[in-house]
Amino acid sequence: MVIEILKSKIHRVRVTQAELNYVGSITIDEDLMDAANIIANEKVQIVNNNNAARFETYVIKGERGSGKVCLNGSCARLAQVGDILIIMSYGHLPMEEARKYNPILVFPDDNNRLIK
Repeated sequence: MVIEILKSKIHRVRVTQAELNYVGSITIDEDLMDAANIIANEKVQIVNNNNAARFETYVIKGERGSGKVCLNGSCARLAQVGDILIIMSYGHLPMEEARKYNPILVFPDDNNRLIK
């Protein structure tokens, strides 16, 4: 049996921008993407801690070191600048491998920068 498990999570990242007139997606600082092992075009699930919205979209690479987290297209309706998000990616593993897998957890600072 193969199950879907949490692969990685960016926990409590702050929305820096929302662009309604754009093809739907989320733009994430490349440093955060690398730390969470998330790649461009990967599907992610997003939870907005401020309003309980939960949605899926795909990732666009943002400028490295910028702290940028921008909701694009219809996703921009689900959060405001300053809202706190949890961004999660998932993977599929056989049950025995899944039992041993530890997800990557990224906890950025208040400016969406990696804590060293």
